[in-house]
Amino acid sequence: SRLGFTEPGKYEFYNRAISGNRETDIYARIKQDIINLKPDVMSILVGINDVWHELYESPNGIDANKYFRVYSMLIEELLEALPAVKIMILEPFVLRGSATKENWAYFEAETKARAEKAREVAEKYNLSFVPLQKGFDDLLLQAPETYWTLDGVHPTEMGQAYIEQE
Repeated sequence: SRLGFTEPGKYEFYNRAISGNRETDIYARIKQDIINLKPDVMSILVGINDVWHELYESPNGIDANKYFRVYSMLIEELLEALPAVKIMILEPFVLRGSATKENWAYFEAETKARAEKAREVAEKYNLSFVPLQKGFDDLLLQAPETYWTLDGVHPTEMGQAYIEQE
């Protein structure tokens, strides 16, 4: 949004995020929501719903190894179809918030496992990796988690500003 603000009309932006989507959901939408749009640059932040859905969606989460396999397939297809695309992989993160505190140990461990797999995907394909968890943890020294996320998962405007600067 900052780039669009500082250079109005110069770039076209597509936000294809869908609340609740897991890695497999993004992979299922790859052609329509990514390949057909032919982006020059894209960022991917996925992983927390793969964790979340194991607890709250009957369970329908994606374990860390499957997350890695599907993420790898996604990147391989993207690079085959769009060899010049620049991809940034953002690290999945979690804070202790209203949606996560009851099952904090699970959320913390499983999000960390997805974060490591996201890093491995970035390394495997020589892509940019944007770490977020440590930065969010450090921000807790300045303000509580409710300042940075609505519920431990969904960033507030201030949390989005932090992600933007990374």
